[in-house]
Amino acid sequence: MRTALINALRSIAESEVLPRYQHVSHDRKADGSLLTEADLATQRALDVALRTLYPCPVLGEEMTSHEQHRLWQHHDRLWCVDPIDGTSNFVHGIPYFGLSVALMEKGRPILGAVYDPIRREAFSARAGQGAWLNDQPLVCQSNPAIPLHHAMAAIDFKRLPATLATRLVVTPPYASQRNFGACTLEWCHLAANRFSLLLHGGQKLWDYAAGALVLEEAGGCCHSLEGHAFWEGQPWTRSVVAANQPLLHQHWYEWLSQPLSKPSWPR
Repeated sequence: MRTALINALRSIAESEVLPRYQHVSHDRKADGSLLTEADLATQRALDVALRTLYPCPVLGEEMTSHEQHRLWQHHDRLWCVDPIDGTSNFVHGIPYFGLSVALMEKGRPILGAVYDPIRREAFSARAGQGAWLNDQPLVCQSNPAIPLHHAMAAIDFKRLPATLATRLVVTPPYASQRNFGACTLEWCHLAANRFSLLLHGGQKLWDYAAGALVLEEAGGCCHSLEGHAFWEGQPWTRSVVAANQPLLHQHWYEWLSQPLSKPSWPR
């Protein structure tokens, strides 16, 4: 099923996503985020393809909140889909976006895949069986341990508490920071050791469902910013503290957990 899922994502990306890249108009949803015909067409195509792979409902980002909650409450198994994560990048011609799908069982992903159609990279994982980048096993770096001050971090500042965001800017504990605007790919790039750290103040279910499984199956660690185990609590919005090494994750979380005080700007 993992191979069939990847093949479906590749085929839909070729037929529905790439032909519209840099050639699509857009609207804005109620929350201000962008929506294109490519998002809707991709979600429709995934709905058909995924039901063929495994016959259960498909919960997609572009459904109404009422529909999403109804499916989540009434089905132990369902597909969770982000048809195009990074729609703003897609609309503006920035080549960093992906298709993300996870098969969920009782609130946890058991199969996941994220496909980057620009780089033609398919990240995938099965619960308890490992993770892959295309056909190669994907394993987080474990030795030697990276010190926190040498790490590359993927951080979305706009959803963090203002005091914490300021502290990260003024006294960053890492070597460098990036934010490319596609959560699903950032999870996978962390698993592939392209980043060492990840921090986000609030991801939606479809942002993390597949990517978190890829990271965990590759050997990485994730937690909530509030101190909870990542998969605890309601699913609709979750903060993320993650790293590609257990010891680095511990140091990252300890730094973030220090009491927040208003920092003084360097003179």
